[in-house]
Amino acid sequence: MPGMSETHDAARQVSDEPSPRRLLSSEKVYEGRIWDVVSDSFQLNDDGDALTRDYIDHPGAVAVLPMNDDGEILLIKQYRHPVGMALWEIPAGLLDVEGEDFVAGAARELAEEADLAAAEWNVLADFFNSPGSSSEAIRIYLARGLSDVPGHELHVRTDEEAEIELHWLPLDAAVTAVLEGRLHNPSAVVGILAAAAAKADGFDRLRPADAPWPAHPSQRG
Repeated sequence: MPGMSETHDAARQVSDEPSPRRLLSSEKVYEGRIWDVVSDSFQLNDDGDALTRDYIDHPGAVAVLPMNDDGEILLIKQYRHPVGMALWEIPAGLLDVEGEDFVAGAARELAEEADLAAAEWNVLADFFNSPGSSSEAIRIYLARGLSDVPGHELHVRTDEEAEIELHWLPLDAAVTAVLEGRLHNPSAVVGILAAAAAKADGFDRLRPADAPWPAHPSQRG
C-alpha cells in the first residue's frame, strides 16, 4: 500500500496546465448582448492540419455558497429560459465589471441575489463550465459569518431575478438532492459536493479568498 506522502505526490501530478498551440487566425463571428462567439483556427502541432473551433468568448463568473452558523446552506430558485426550468442554484454572476476584484464581484452577487454580506471567504472550487464550447471559468466561494444587508442598501431585483425564492437547508440534505438528481445547476452541484468534502476536515484545507486563479481569462494572457 502506498504511504500518505506517495499518495499526495501522485495526486499532485493530476493537475490541469496551460497548453499553448499555434493560433492561425481568430474571428468574432457573432456579437451578442452578453457574450460573443469566436472562431479560431489553430494547429495541434507544427506538422498538423489546421483545425477550426467556434466557442463562446466569456468573461468568467463567480458563485457563492452561503453557509450560516448552523451549517445550513442557502439555495435560490430562479427560472432559466434555455432549459425551460426553475432551478435551485447558489448566488452567482458574470465578472463583467472591468477591473473588478473577484471577491468583490462575489460579494456583489451575494448582496444582490441573497440580501447577505459575509465576513469570511474561502475558495471552494474552480472549474470550466463547458470547456468544449465556452471559455467560461467559474470560481465558487464559501461565504460564512453572514449578516443581512441593511434595508436602505437592498438591491431591487428585476426580470427573472424578481422571482427568486430563498431556501436554507442542511448541507447533507443538499448532497442528497445532488445524488438523487434533483439539482442540476453546475455551480450548485460543484459547490455543494466541494463543501461536503471540505467539511470532513473542518474546512482547514480550503484556499484563501485571494488564491491565484490562473484559469480565468484575464489571467491567461
